[in-house]
Amino acid sequence: MYFDARAAKLLAPGGHIVVDGCPGLRLEASTAGRAWTYRYKSPVDGRMRQIKIGKWPAMSIGQATTAWQVLKDQRDAGLDPAQLKKAQRKVAAQGVYTVADMVADYYTGHLLTQRKPVGAKAVNARLVVAIADVSTEPADSLTRRQVFDLVDTLSGTPVAAKSVRNEMGAAMALALDAGRVPEDSPNWWRQIMPGKLRSKGALREGKHKGTGKRVLSERELHLLDQVDMPLLSDAVRDVLTLYLWTMARGGELVQLHAQHITEEPDGLWWTCPKEWIKTARHEKAFDYRVPLIGRAKEVVQRRLAVHKGYLFPAKTETGHVSQPAIQSQVHFRQPYSNSRLDVQRIRLTVTHWSPHDLRRTARTMIAALGCPNEIGEALLGHVQPGVGGIYNKYQYDAERRDWLQRWDQRLNALLPS
Repeated sequence: MYFDARAAKLLAPGGHIVVDGCPGLRLEASTAGRAWTYRYKSPVDGRMRQIKIGKWPAMSIGQATTAWQVLKDQRDAGLDPAQLKKAQRKVAAQGVYTVADMVADYYTGHLLTQRKPVGAKAVNARLVVAIADVSTEPADSLTRRQVFDLVDTLSGTPVAAKSVRNEMGAAMALALDAGRVPEDSPNWWRQIMPGKLRSKGALREGKHKGTGKRVLSERELHLLDQVDMPLLSDAVRDVLTLYLWTMARGGELVQLHAQHITEEPDGLWWTCPKEWIKTARHEKAFDYRVPLIGRAKEVVQRRLAVHKGYLFPAKTETGHVSQPAIQSQVHFRQPYSNSRLDVQRIRLTVTHWSPHDLRRTARTMIAALGCPNEIGEALLGHVQPGVGGIYNKYQYDAERRDWLQRWDQRLNALLPS
């Protein structure tokens, strides 16, 4: 980096000096004096813009390059420094930008555009409750102690506490990027309790169940099919059957819709649109294709004969039954369930499992049959990691059908009708 102070003093109005090694950093002269500026191409709209950094010689070359680096980093991150500065002035003119304002902006500026509506509303409701005691505080004035105390009050439910911490960290980052808080404001949400909020598992019979993942044995599957399934409602029984025969996620199964079921040359298929799946926000995601075989085909065809829209309709905001509702009905019959103790019911024989465990059980058992990992992951609807997900766009349709047919044969041997 080279700067000629003598040349700067001799600079005529209208002229400028560039600083070697600092692209866009210039010293410009006018009749009012000399000022440091950063000239750049906006990553937002492609236009050339310029932002004033400070006056020379009050601001030295060292201070100017430090300020230039901050602005350049913003530009490299896809932000427009001039727009950020304008937003900061607007916030200052409007008054105090509170924690509640920050959460509201995060909801409208991120959650509603990046999450499914139901999930966005749930996260927003969780944050509104969590920040109630500090909602009117200036967003940039919260101390590390305040943030710690707020999250610590939720530590009895580590998953909820971690969610609040992570979402508030993202909300603060958005506020910083948008210039709604001073750019030197610390984001304490992302600095407290690193690695210390870990789930102990739900309480069952007064004890935490831990975070172990359940895989049912062949004997348990047989008992579940022959003894426990008849205790459940038709809808719950059908969803659980689909879990086992398709390996799909519960959140996608409850959204089964008639318009997504097609009869193709090789058989019946369910194509869940990318927008409806859990990984919809992932850039590598695509439509989730599931061949319907065996009992899965029977369930879908039986429901298609009755329902022309959602195959599991319900009088809810979404129009279909929810995955938590299925989970809750299974839990209701577990021996350790304390919900509605006034209601008499027959308890399940196979215990300590949830609907999602059937998906895990199916994935584990199909692997034991020799199913290649990439096909097993495709059956689950998982996005391929790393560069494989970028370059390999093959969806394994033929292989999905082949291995689910083998899985159907295995299930039929374990669970005779």
